[in-house]
Amino acid sequence: SVSEIILSSLSLNGTLNVLDVASFPNLTCFNVTDNNLSGPIPSSIGNLSQLRFLDLAGNFFEGAIPRSIGQLRKLEKLDLRVNELTSSIPSELGLCANLTYLALAKNSISGELPLSLSNLVRLSEFGASDNRLSGELLPDFFANWTELVSLQLHDNFLSGQIPHTISRLANLQWISLFTNNFSGGIPRDFGKYSPSLIFVCFSDNSFTGELPPDLCSGFNCSGLTRVRLESNQFTTDITSAFGVHPNLVYVSLSNNQFVGNLSARWGDCINLTNLQIDGNKISGHIPPELGILSQLRVLALSSNELIGRIPDEMGDLGELFKLNLSNNHLAGYIPFSLGKLSKLSYLDLSENMLSGGIPDELANFENLLSLNLSNNNLSGNIPSEVGKLSTLQLLLDLSHNSLLTKLENLNLSHNNLSSMIPASLSNMENISSIDLLYNKLTGAVPSGRIFQQAPESAFIGNSGLCRNITGLSPWGTSCKLTHHRKKVPVGVSVGVSCLLLLAILIAVILLVLRWRKKLPDEEIKHLKKHKKSEQIIWEWERLGKFTFSDIAKATNDFSEEYCIGKGGFGSIYKAVLASSQIVAVKKLNAPESNNVPAVNRQSFENEIHVLTQVWHRNVIKLHGFCSMRGCIYLVYEFVERGSLAKVLDGGRGAAELDWGTRVKIVQGVAHAIAYLHHNCSPPIVHRDITLNNILLESNLEPRLSDFGIARLLNSSSSNWTTVARSYGYMAPKLATTMWVMNKCDVYSFGVVALEIMMGKHLGDLLSSLLMMKTSTISEDPNLLLKDGLDPRLPLPTGQRAKKVVFIVMAALACTRTSPDSRPNMHFVAQELSARAQTCLFE
Repeated sequence: SVSEIILSSLSLNGTLNVLDVASFPNLTCFNVTDNNLSGPIPSSIGNLSQLRFLDLAGNFFEGAIPRSIGQLRKLEKLDLRVNELTSSIPSELGLCANLTYLALAKNSISGELPLSLSNLVRLSEFGASDNRLSGELLPDFFANWTELVSLQLHDNFLSGQIPHTISRLANLQWISLFTNNFSGGIPRDFGKYSPSLIFVCFSDNSFTGELPPDLCSGFNCSGLTRVRLESNQFTTDITSAFGVHPNLVYVSLSNNQFVGNLSARWGDCINLTNLQIDGNKISGHIPPELGILSQLRVLALSSNELIGRIPDEMGDLGELFKLNLSNNHLAGYIPFSLGKLSKLSYLDLSENMLSGGIPDELANFENLLSLNLSNNNLSGNIPSEVGKLSTLQLLLDLSHNSLLTKLENLNLSHNNLSSMIPASLSNMENISSIDLLYNKLTGAVPSGRIFQQAPESAFIGNSGLCRNITGLSPWGTSCKLTHHRKKVPVGVSVGVSCLLLLAILIAVILLVLRWRKKLPDEEIKHLKKHKKSEQIIWEWERLGKFTFSDIAKATNDFSEEYCIGKGGFGSIYKAVLASSQIVAVKKLNAPESNNVPAVNRQSFENEIHVLTQVWHRNVIKLHGFCSMRGCIYLVYEFVERGSLAKVLDGGRGAAELDWGTRVKIVQGVAHAIAYLHHNCSPPIVHRDITLNNILLESNLEPRLSDFGIARLLNSSSSNWTTVARSYGYMAPKLATTMWVMNKCDVYSFGVVALEIMMGKHLGDLLSSLLMMKTSTISEDPNLLLKDGLDPRLPLPTGQRAKKVVFIVMAALACTRTSPDSRPNMHFVAQELSARAQTCLFE
């Protein structure tokens, strides 16, 4: 007789009502994970008395968890993750005494955790995260879970204090309670009896009091690798904390009320890659021993009460990617040694009491994207070496110092400076002449003496400028026409202000000429360095090693017969390697690849490295990058079915993409974008989310592609005016100002979600949809179902219809004209999974 049924990842549709339980009396394993099955889980499943493994994860099952599962007394594994289950957890699950694995995450389960679950004495892994669980955990809830290894209850609405019995879990390795409403203190002996703890995450709650001594400073938890306690109200003196945890990799204590000093013993945590203690009340000096942390990539100590100098040893952090020491009381000079941080991308030393000049060594920051030295006591000139920071594109802020106080002539003509002229330039009293002609400046000319006395010729070529003087100048427009325009983002204004200040002592034309003279030599050096393609090797666990020559051979030197697609960024080739593994190779168009000169190449590679760290089930895996033959090649995992646009437009599109599949695709894309925005550090903004950039696996699982590529290919631009985005997917805010922010991705997601439901490109239809109130759709969903949905499919009914209507409501909320009124993607992803029609979409 049949003992196992394993039908995972087969794109199965339908329900389990057809399952004839009586025909499988000896069934021990039933696995239908990652399909499109829907409907309720039949209560008859409780009659499979021999069942040991029940895997229903990754489907669309809805309704309550059957109480009859409690009859499965031999059940060892129950996996119901990533479905649409509702109601509460039945207390009968506590009768499954042999359960070792219970997974309920990513559903819409509500109510309290039943005390009967504490009877599961053999349980080793319990996960119920990303649900709507509420209430308090009863004092004895964990008393009998002596075998528990992993506890994941994050992203719920649980409240109250953590039961003291959690401290008795001797085998506990992983505990994740973040984003709940827990309060009170952590049990004082937590960690004392759990020597195997590896991962502890209590962030985003309302915990108070001191940290358990056996967790943070005892010798018991020496295996800890990740500790996240940010966004609580802890008040511990952390002077001696974590000094005995040599395996720590990631520590975040941000936004609490920790006090004390930074101990020199942090230097013993030699494996640290992230140390974030910003937003506390830490005082004293920065210990030079931090310079020992050779693997550190992120150091955030901002918004504390630190004093003294920045240690020269900070320059020894060769892997540092982000350094934020802002909003403290640091004094003295900016250390010259910081110039050794060649991989640094973000440097913020603002709002301190730093003095002296800006060191010439800043020119060594080959990958710097953002530099903020504002609100200090810096003086002197801006060194010409700052002009070599060619990778700067997010922020340059040198304001509120004492720089350039004696400047007399300012000439910034014939550039591409955009946005408004900073009014602060009016305060530079020694300026006698100014020339801003032929830029892209907009808004009102400042009212300062130097601007109002300047001749009209100083502003020619800036069609967006206006001037409040008698008579309308031929080069400008009326200020009255722009008076009610939306404010330009502060970052843009500040960025332009700093660019203006920066260029004051730099002869722009001479500098450009110097770059042009120097650049060919640097390019030649780079080409010599990489002239042997066989030396460039990609390597990762699943595919082993291969060279550029292997890829060229597999594609017959990138012949058209291997080209499987062409897009705005280049052509894509399918490469079958000698190992029979398949990869997709994107060969970037020559104009884009030429935008990565030698001086920018390290920055490009650094950002590519960041993108290769992205790992999510709904995001295409980027394996690596190669610059060869004057072109850029990006190597991705290969996705079988191609783009969603192709499948949706195809003759079989309607038949394959039924309503259940479309709902699943929208949810997957939402989770992918939410991951890029909220789980990556630094956050990744996609900038070109379209149906063409959503690929489908053979089981129609969506995979988001081309993330971050638009930014990489125009790394020299800070305002993104030249980014080629797809018509119809561009948010109105971006279409007028090109100021990229994650809310533009939210807008594009809304358009994509509507297109998936309507089966066509929206075009001008979106504007008419936005005129409809979501409350109207909610009150009369038939209006949408009859007139708006893909006519190639029969209208959805019942619960499926409600899901489709809710997706459209959410999509309309994402495409609101004002970016501030659009929800963030973390919220959208959660709500699409939970199907809760909250007031935020009204």
